[in-house]
Parts: sequence; structure tokens; C-alpha cells
Amino acid sequence: MRRAGLISRRFLAPIAVTVILCAGIHPALAQPAVSPGARMPSTIVVPPQALPSEHFNPQAATDAYLAGIPPAATARSDAYFEGGYWLILWDFLFAIALSLVLLNFHWSAAMRNRAERLTRFKPVQTLLYWLQYLVVTSVIGFPLAVYEGFSREHKYGLATQSFGPWMGDQLKGLLVNAVLGGVITVLLFGVVRRLVRSWHVWAALVTLLFLVLVVLIGPVFIFPIFNKIKRLDDPKITGPILSMARANNIPVNDVYQIDASRQTTRMSANVSGFGKTMRITLNDNLLRRGSPEEIQAVMGHEMGHYVLNHVYKSMVFYLVVIVAFFGFLRWSLEWSLARWGEKWQIRGIGDTAVFPLVALLGSIFFFVLTPILNNHIRTAEQEADMFGLNASRQPDGFAQAAIHLAEYRKMSPGPIEEWIFFDHPSGRSRIAAAMRWKAENLKLFTAK
Repeated sequence: MRRAGLISRRFLAPIAVTVILCAGIHPALAQPAVSPGARMPSTIVVPPQALPSEHFNPQAATDAYLAGIPPAATARSDAYFEGGYWLILWDFLFAIALSLVLLNFHWSAAMRNRAERLTRFKPVQTLLYWLQYLVVTSVIGFPLAVYEGFSREHKYGLATQSFGPWMGDQLKGLLVNAVLGGVITVLLFGVVRRLVRSWHVWAALVTLLFLVLVVLIGPVFIFPIFNKIKRLDDPKITGPILSMARANNIPVNDVYQIDASRQTTRMSANVSGFGKTMRITLNDNLLRRGSPEEIQAVMGHEMGHYVLNHVYKSMVFYLVVIVAFFGFLRWSLEWSLARWGEKWQIRGIGDTAVFPLVALLGSIFFFVLTPILNNHIRTAEQEADMFGLNASRQPDGFAQAAIHLAEYRKMSPGPIEEWIFFDHPSGRSRIAAAMRWKAENLKLFTAK
């Protein structure tokens, strides 16, 4: 439900952390023990009702898999995921309040003035403003970032880092944000200043191209900043994966693993990048906890995103969203500045001091759009699920993967709840789909 992007709160670590670390203030670091009754199954144990037979019933098989999840584990994951609903609201309200503080107390105008005193070169002024904005918002947002990214993750047994290494990652993220955010901010303000009438159209195009560039360079240049990525050499694991890739015309020769366990207990994998930067990557939690059947099911799903051209389709979708956003932004900025621009000491749309207002309006736009964005992603995930089942032919591995994901996702939401908050199909929906697929392909299993 909550997606961690390259430019997100997870990477907004403040410089103020240096003071905290030097002062020796360290929160409780130990990951809470999870009682045996709260653990999710980690090996494939096919329930009797899910075994292939002439009496196989997909609904009974689904119910049997769900019944195997300990009640304590279900309560724990439900509490974590439902708490995320409130965090969406609190993050939205925090973003609004922060922007209003920067505008009404003239902090934004002061940051602009400081940048103008240091240089007359507009792009450098914009960059200096961005760096000030990043530091100020990171410092103010630090308590919420610690709660969301550290304390809460440890409370639910999903984090493995102590506070020091976690903050190290936050500082790395701050630098990534400084560079990437600085580049796109300078580009966009340059567009606004030069193309007064059509800036919203060109800004949308620049934003999309920038996002494509980040996706392109991410696997090779950004991901290794936070984790070690190395080639996986176990033929028992790589053989079936590469065979599946060749069968589906995916041009890769190697499989990589990433040491995600240094940060989290979550299991994941991806097929990322374009062209020569494209990689199949599994995190070490999946390698450690997943059975071969589960790994093949997960990788079949990830390959589905590539074969079904979800990256390119999403580019078209997000281009529409971005164009709509910048159209909304042009209208709302003109209206807002006409009413409050003088009060906030903002000289116009091309003034960097307008940035908090842009952030405020963006927060409103994307908060309202949350269900639509979630539904777009969930639809692609459902398509990849079906591709993965057909490619891997591992319905029980797929069911086990859904159970593992239920460690931090609600397994059985209501239909409206799933439509609004879920950017992936629920665990129940995924297991049911796997068991329906198994029912229609029983001959693959009964012939063994």
C-alpha cells in the first residue's frame, strides 16, 4: 500500500541527526521477538484440501491455506496495514501544515532571499533554495520519519537495522534527494521562466523524461548506494529462473541478489531497468525463506511486468496523470497567488519561494487521486499474477508467497477497503486466483 520511492520520506534524513548521534541518544534498538504463534509459515506445506485430486475444490483449498495462518499473525499484520490508512492521512495533513508554515511565516521567501544574496545566476539560486528547503523540511519532519521508518517497523518486527545504520541510510538518501531533486527543480523552474504560456505542458514532459531516467539508472547507480548487489551463482536457483526468462524472451544472462536483510525482513524481487541496465534481482530474504517453488512463482510474476510491457503502459498512464497535475497546478497557482501571493511575498510562478505552495497543491492532488493510482497499479499486479502462474506453474508456491506478503499486508479486506487502499491484490484474492488456476490445470499435477 505504501510505496517507497527514490524520492520519499524514507530518504529525507535531516542534518540534525549528526547532533543526535554525537550526543549518544539511541532509541531501543532490539527487534521485538515474535512469539511462535505469530509466525507465518516459511516452508511449503500444502494443505490436504489443496492437494490435486478429482475432488479438488478451489474455494476449499483457499480456505485451507488461510486457515493455516496463525490468528496472532493475522491480527498483527492487520493492525500494521490498517495503521497505514491513518498514516496516509497524517502524512497528508503534515505536508499541508508544513507548507502553510513555510508560506505564512515567510520562511520560503527568506530562503529565496538568501539564495539571491549568494549568487545572481538563476539556476544556482534555484539549487540553493532547494537545498535549504530539503534540510528544513527534513529537520521538521524528522520525528515523523523516525516513527514511520524506524520505530513502527521495529514494533511490528519488519526492520533489522539499529538506529545508527538506519540513520546512515537516511543521510545517503538525503544526498540522493539533494542531487536528483536539485536537478529536476532547476529544470522545472527553468521551463517555467522561459515558457510563460505553455510551461505546464513542457514541465509535464520534462518530469516524465526525468522519471524514465531515474528508472533507467536506478539498478546500476542508485540501488548500490543503499545495498550490496552481487551475482547469484547457485544454479539450483538461477537455472529455473533463467530458463523461464529465456522461454519468455527476456534478454538476461544473470540473476542478482541484494542484501535487503540488513534493513528489513520483507521478501521481494524485481525485474528492473531498461536495455543493458535491466536486471533480475532477488532479495536475500526471499532466498533464505522461500522454497524453490515460491521463488519461481515470485519471479514469474516479476517477469510478467516485463513481458506485458507494464513499464511502458505505466509511462503512458503517468504521463496523463502528470499532464493533469500540471494543468491543475497552473490554474491553482494563478488563483492562489492572486489572492495570497503578496502576503506570502511570492513574486510569481517562476519565483522559487512558490515551492511550498506547489508542494501543498501536489499533496491535495495526489491525496485525492490515491484510489485511482492504487487501482492502476493493482490491475497491473493482477495481470502479472496470472502471467506468473502460467509461466512458473507453481500455484502452491504462489499461495505461499501471498502468505509471506501477509506479514505486512491485510489478508482479507472488504471490497471497498481493497479498492481504496490496496495497490496489490489482497492475499486472499491471490490465493484464490492460484487455486482456480490449479483447478483448471490439475492434469499438470495428477500426471506426476
